[in-house]
Amino acid sequence: MANDSLVLTLDFGTQSVRSALVDKKGNIVSLVKKPYDPVYRSPKKGYVEQDADFYWEYAKEVLTNLCKDNKDKLDKVIGATVTTFRDTSVQLDKDLKPIRPCILWLDQRMAKASEKIPGLYNFLFALVGMKDTIVLNRRRTVAHWLKENEPETWKKTYKYVNISTYLVYKLTGNLVDSAASMTGHYPINFKKRAWYKEGAMKGCIFGIPQKMLPELKQPGEVLGIISDALADEVGLPHGIKLIATGSDKGNETIGLGALDSTVGALSYGTACTIEVSNKKYHEPEPFLPAYAASVPGWYNMEVQIYRGYWMLTWFYKEFANELLDEAKIQKIAVEELLNKSLELIPPGSDGLVLQPYWGPGLRRPLAKGAIIGFSDVHTRNHMYRAIIEGIAYALREGLEGIEKSQHKKVKSLRISGGGSMSEAICQITADIFGRPVSRVQTYETTTLGAAIATFTALGEFENIDEAIKAMSHEGKTFLPNPEANKEYNKLYKKVYLKMFPELKNSYKALNIFNRR
Repeated sequence: MANDSLVLTLDFGTQSVRSALVDKKGNIVSLVKKPYDPVYRSPKKGYVEQDADFYWEYAKEVLTNLCKDNKDKLDKVIGATVTTFRDTSVQLDKDLKPIRPCILWLDQRMAKASEKIPGLYNFLFALVGMKDTIVLNRRRTVAHWLKENEPETWKKTYKYVNISTYLVYKLTGNLVDSAASMTGHYPINFKKRAWYKEGAMKGCIFGIPQKMLPELKQPGEVLGIISDALADEVGLPHGIKLIATGSDKGNETIGLGALDSTVGALSYGTACTIEVSNKKYHEPEPFLPAYAASVPGWYNMEVQIYRGYWMLTWFYKEFANELLDEAKIQKIAVEELLNKSLELIPPGSDGLVLQPYWGPGLRRPLAKGAIIGFSDVHTRNHMYRAIIEGIAYALREGLEGIEKSQHKKVKSLRISGGGSMSEAICQITADIFGRPVSRVQTYETTTLGAAIATFTALGEFENIDEAIKAMSHEGKTFLPNPEANKEYNKLYKKVYLKMFPELKNSYKALNIFNRR
């Protein structure tokens, strides 16, 4: 095994694509990043769409530039992988060409989902208290929306695949994907890493016939060989294997070195998540699945805040728009300006508490966002800090549910995503969770994790543990401040955890207005 071996990664985020070469020590030897322009299109309010081939053209551009910059290193590339954002389907015709733009995971449209499922299944869902969750899942499934609103599109749809599947097809010519990339509104049995059989109770929720679905491979298997035509176009050597890994969040967890049931992986991105990995299948919350991890034999228990650090963009657009000019002058992100204000406000935001349900969640599908505790002492800066704290409260609640499910405490946390770049946010997180919070050597943790999984699959390490030890290196650690943790525990237990039970009937009443 050569010590100078490299892995090629393609990492599609919600806002940009990255292509990188990564070595066996976890160094990102070279990386080319290109932000999307536009990030998406909104033909109607709440609609979020983009063409599948838009992503493919960006992929070819970053691959071409990476190859130009690294001609002397390309012969060291032993394999490649692709990882993408989740829950974004592509409808393909019989020639395997996209019929319409992708409806992205951020899209807010809802189907009526009036297509009937067997009455017995409805009864059983209601019996276990999952009726509202099932209804939400069906209404958010693109297949149902297409049947109701674009029947001609549905009629032409030959294959219904995730965006990752389409990109694998463009890379290799094979319409195949990793079972660990199917997180979203698809009829997959995560425990078995396989499609549900036609007519299965959970599979019928999504209304997608099995004949429309692609072939699934297991993490670590070969998806195909990067085509010679593409290799010639972008400048790659011939014969590079494309390895099945998983989704962006799954690879991020591996990049953080959190493939351990006592280590939690926090992702502060557009959507925020807490993940804990196990070899045994445990559901993170009753009746909600654990996802297949990006390596064989592991599952990721995950709780997601759907509109996570998206809320920061919402906040400055609605309440701090004048900071955009100041940020341009200083050549920094608006969030960096806002993060400077965090230390001006005490832990607990002087009693201002936020519940971050700005988008529907599976556990509480009817919940709404809420902020309580306003008084004349509160400023815009208090509200900003309350958002940061509220997201952390919600993820702590999710972690406590995961710990209950796996019957084991999580001792420490690893953190990534845009929010992890702020030391103030990292410290607030440690204080709210009451546990050490560590970063790793790079913010490109999804790229790193995808490379770790690929090197392992190619036999460059004995096992995934050896690969993580060699490639993911713990960086700065933030220890909880005892006084701040004490203050947060009071607010979390006496206020935050009681908000939903007290407000759930009001939330339910407010949903009437969503249907107008």
